[in-house]
Amino acid sequence: MDHLPIDYTGKHVFVAGGTSGINLGIAEAFAAAGARVSVLSRDPAKVERATSRLRSLGAEAAGVSADVRDAKAISDAVTSLVASLGPLDVVVSGAAGNFLCAADQLSPNGFRTVVDIDLNGSFNVMHGCFPHLRKPGASIIHVTAPQSAVPMRFQVHACAAKAGVDQMTRVLALEWGPAGVRVNAISPGPIDGTEGFQRLIAPDTQKRETSRRLVPLGRFGSPSDVANLAMFLGSPYAGYISGAVIPCDGGGAIDSVKRSLESAGSEVAVNAH
Repeated sequence: MDHLPIDYTGKHVFVAGGTSGINLGIAEAFAAAGARVSVLSRDPAKVERATSRLRSLGAEAAGVSADVRDAKAISDAVTSLVASLGPLDVVVSGAAGNFLCAADQLSPNGFRTVVDIDLNGSFNVMHGCFPHLRKPGASIIHVTAPQSAVPMRFQVHACAAKAGVDQMTRVLALEWGPAGVRVNAISPGPIDGTEGFQRLIAPDTQKRETSRRLVPLGRFGSPSDVANLAMFLGSPYAGYISGAVIPCDGGGAIDSVKRSLESAGSEVAVNAH
């Protein structure tokens, strides 16, 4: 799929979690559009591979290894990236973790881990980036999930964390709007080629086809689908959009993601007994 023909030359785009999956796809799209792109994740090897990939697309790229759960590490990392590539024009916050587990079997530590990565980590990224945002003009994009709005069995941890991310998006749009900063979120549905999709939605051919038929548009999404929406939201064309949580799910995650994850979770529960 082609990307939107939007010129990001001279812009600094920072993607937290941007070394794999949907987030790497977003980083690649901005790189191909001329942006200076920086990425962050916990794994130094993934950071190195991602920055090499972005440079191969012609972008000036930088990367740092840090854990989004560590507020000081994130603040220090963003400061170093800004020193290399300049003030932040677009921030994409997409670090996440998830697994299937019934609430009564979920340990407090398991619940805390997902909330720490998805919700607290998102706040740490926002807090660390705010002093470095271009004001006015910066755009922030959270990558949330259908679990934020659609209750799903075996997903109490992800539902709680992502609901918090959505509300954070709306609150920051209120608080940071006067500074000329827009804050939005993208809620991807089943996106083919990602680790979570392969592990949770389509671990085999039969489940893949069953899940595909549940998507109203009849196909899975691609990282480019999400990347094009991110490129739009980061651009002046979306200059009056802020505080929005926008699905990118083929017409109905309540039919596709919910049913696929609950089916997979039921299998996990049966196997556990």
